[in-house]
Amino acid sequence: MDKILQSVGRGNMVSVTNDGATILKSVLIDNPAAKVLIDISKVQDDEVGDGTTSVCVLAGELLRQAAELIEKKMHPQTVIAGYRLARDAALTALNAAAIDHSADAEKFRADLINIAKTTLSSKVLSADKELFSEIAVSAVLKLRGSTNLDQIQIIKRIGGSLRDSYLDADGFLLDKRIGVGCPKRMTDCKVLVANTPMDTDKVKIYGSKVKVDSVSKVAEIEAAEKQKMLDKVDRILSHGCNVFVNRQLIYNLPEQRLADAGVMSIEHADFDGIERLGLVLSGDIISTFDTPEQVKLGKCDLIEEVMIGEDKLVRFSGCPNSQASSIVIRGANTHVVDEAQRSLHDALCVLSQTVRNTSVLPGGGAPEMLMAQAVEEASKKVASKHVVAMEAYAKALRMMPMHIADNAGYDSTELCAGLRAKHYEGAHSWGLEMEKGGLADMAELGIMEALKVKQQVLLSSSEAAEMILRVDDIVQCAPRKRDEQNM
Repeated sequence: MDKILQSVGRGNMVSVTNDGATILKSVLIDNPAAKVLIDISKVQDDEVGDGTTSVCVLAGELLRQAAELIEKKMHPQTVIAGYRLARDAALTALNAAAIDHSADAEKFRADLINIAKTTLSSKVLSADKELFSEIAVSAVLKLRGSTNLDQIQIIKRIGGSLRDSYLDADGFLLDKRIGVGCPKRMTDCKVLVANTPMDTDKVKIYGSKVKVDSVSKVAEIEAAEKQKMLDKVDRILSHGCNVFVNRQLIYNLPEQRLADAGVMSIEHADFDGIERLGLVLSGDIISTFDTPEQVKLGKCDLIEEVMIGEDKLVRFSGCPNSQASSIVIRGANTHVVDEAQRSLHDALCVLSQTVRNTSVLPGGGAPEMLMAQAVEEASKKVASKHVVAMEAYAKALRMMPMHIADNAGYDSTELCAGLRAKHYEGAHSWGLEMEKGGLADMAELGIMEALKVKQQVLLSSSEAAEMILRVDDIVQCAPRKRDEQNM
């Protein structure tokens, strides 16, 4: 289920989300131990993008099991040592169960699409997950192994439905307008991307006073300012560009001069915009114009205005950096579009990590059952008190499929007992199939998850649980004393 987040401040902003990290970041919490869980959720979001809820649920289960053991007078350090042994056994089993299709491009793409569908199936995009998983996989494969998601631009436009969203694979969209009087379409473009003030047709003599004895002197100062601006425009034109994109304002005078020279100008392309443009067009971002021979101009085949819904955007086609792409998300209202962007960002993060670490696993609670079984097998060889902690770790892992079944509204105890029996028979790819409420082979259904996500969930939650178990008391710090001089 989703949650509505309502801010307490002015405006009472409302957002609807299902993303664990977003919810936890927004919740008001005083308990210092709970803040550790929020931090691991943030790290999970930054590191792999998905599994933000799982990591908190698993850490919570580990702590619950540990609390029972500590009540039975078991020392926390013994529990931690047992947890460490269990974690190593679980990680070994997880790595052994991974499947790697990176040698076969077609199978690997199918794996990526299955991972994207699994990630999106719990989000707002679950109804259109086929469309969005195709969009996400195509965008990530264009990055060719890079994890720099800045090259994928997401543009949100209200109107239409989520199904109208699309990937602009061979172009780059800039959410700006072309200047007045400039050509609206340009082919074989040489683009100068700049970050420079183009608004100096007014006096800018800071911290000084100018006394004049007649209005004509003021006119002379203004004329000198205008001339200075026109000289700057001439220096820009000397670079031989036919498109000028500036991060800051372009006033009417320079805009007119650029339009007269047949140069297309685009103003106020905010910093994200020009950073991405520099990347996409393989050009420099410059602020001074004295050395045209050292400046690398961006290139592309065509720049034109396109309409998306009711809005005009500028489209750059045929860019030399073919890794960049733009995704346009449409939706009924701002809440839907924002949540769709968060969901798609999660999928993009997971896919970009999977392209780098190519192993995948069956989903649906199968990896947790497999790890729990491996931990129990490993505990048989341990002849010390740590066995009890290892069994508790296995029990915590088995709670994950129970949460999946509970969320879907089925009888979790019966389903998980059946799944456990299946795994003891050796059917390790079997998991929970929540459409019909039964058990099925996850590999056949295409319910796959990234190995990297599962590893990160296991490691983060174990470390967070260990960290909290080491604590025996909370000490309130004294407020910092102010210096005597500042009193």
